[in-house]
Amino acid sequence: MRRMWQPARGFDARFALPVLLGPALNPINTTMISVALTPIADAVHVSASTVVWLVAGLYLVSAVAQPLMGKLSDAYGPKRVYLSGLVIVAVSGLLPTLLPTFAGVMIARLLIGLGTSAAYPAAMTLIRDQSQRYNLEAPQALLSGLSISSLVTAAIGPVLGGVLIEFFGWQSVFLVNIPLALIALAIAWAWLPGDSTRVAAGPRPLTLREAVDPLGIALFAVTITSLLVFLLDLSSGLYWVIPIGFAAAGCFVWWERRAPNPFIDLRMIARNGPLARTFARLFLVYTAIFLVVYTASQWVQAEVGLAADAAGLIQLPAAVLAGIAAVVVARTRKVRLPLVVAAFAPLLGGVAITQLTSTSSLWLIVSALAVFGIPQALGSISNQAALYRQAPREQIGVASGLSRTAVQLGAILASGLVGVVFGAEPSDAGMHAVGWIVVGLTSAALVLTIFDRALEVGPGAQP
Repeated sequence: MRRMWQPARGFDARFALPVLLGPALNPINTTMISVALTPIADAVHVSASTVVWLVAGLYLVSAVAQPLMGKLSDAYGPKRVYLSGLVIVAVSGLLPTLLPTFAGVMIARLLIGLGTSAAYPAAMTLIRDQSQRYNLEAPQALLSGLSISSLVTAAIGPVLGGVLIEFFGWQSVFLVNIPLALIALAIAWAWLPGDSTRVAAGPRPLTLREAVDPLGIALFAVTITSLLVFLLDLSSGLYWVIPIGFAAAGCFVWWERRAPNPFIDLRMIARNGPLARTFARLFLVYTAIFLVVYTASQWVQAEVGLAADAAGLIQLPAAVLAGIAAVVVARTRKVRLPLVVAAFAPLLGGVAITQLTSTSSLWLIVSALAVFGIPQALGSISNQAALYRQAPREQIGVASGLSRTAVQLGAILASGLVGVVFGAEPSDAGMHAVGWIVVGLTSAALVLTIFDRALEVGPGAQP
């Protein structure tokens, strides 16, 4: 009996801890910045519509880098990619202190996006490799832990950011990455198995060109950048970027459908309707969530008059609800009901936001924002459960990476909409517009969920 349990040691705390630490850095950086936007804008003398590029830039890099890092992990070893990403994060955390300008902060955010993007796909590859080493299925608790750790850190990001800014200044939301990355780096260096011990996955490793699909990456980046340039600076009338974006998107689709090793496997997505709908739900719900996260923090500081630490603390109930919902949903194999709730709860929250003003009582504001903690938990864990059933077994890593890209594309759109609804500065009217946009997005997600028969759990379904 003791011999039978011996292989499970490959997934003990020495393996699980570093695997869970690294992926938490991306979500905490995506949400921690929300309460720093106003202080940074004041310090470097830029408008609200300009400072939001700090949000959009990280998501642009992450959306491109996560699938790329996944391919590099498969081709050249996940530990190398994982450690390299952590080094980039640690270095980038120091830049805004050395170069306290908008350019310096922007470069730091782009590097943080690149570095943190390595962790999740590398972690998935590490888990897969460990399964092959021990000829053992990866524990479901560890896979769920990846989702829950990201969820928790994303939820506490605004709270941590607010406290750091209040006591140490806005640069602290970057400096905190240094100890976090170095701790994760030391543990991963010491405890993760070396890439030389990997079980060969195929007849030969991919070449660099096969692994990265440079043309596909370039076309995808041009498409997303064109959208961002247009949305984030509407007042400049940069309409010439629209045809560039459409042309790049068309070329991207044409190339990816023909490329032997595409950056994003559009053929696989087109053949798998249930998986495509899972990506769509993630995109719709998370666009709504991030739109509220980024606009609410600016609004309560500029219009309601709260300090940065208070702006972070009023989102604490959302973090608490997210934690409670995560515990509840992790115990069930059913996905339809949690996903219906994940769409309906923010729909109600959107309606509530349309009624808020700067003179509304604080408990009404907190209640409206707290609702958005529910879809953060249910949308993440239940869509991941659906994805594991729907994705081809041989492409589970690719599908997992694409699910993150769907979330990040939603965040990119949300960051672009901030400038559209607020313009030069936050306002009550802008928040009301946010509420109605959220209602539209989550209504679409609700319809998509209710009529998706593939979400029914069959007798042999896997969570």
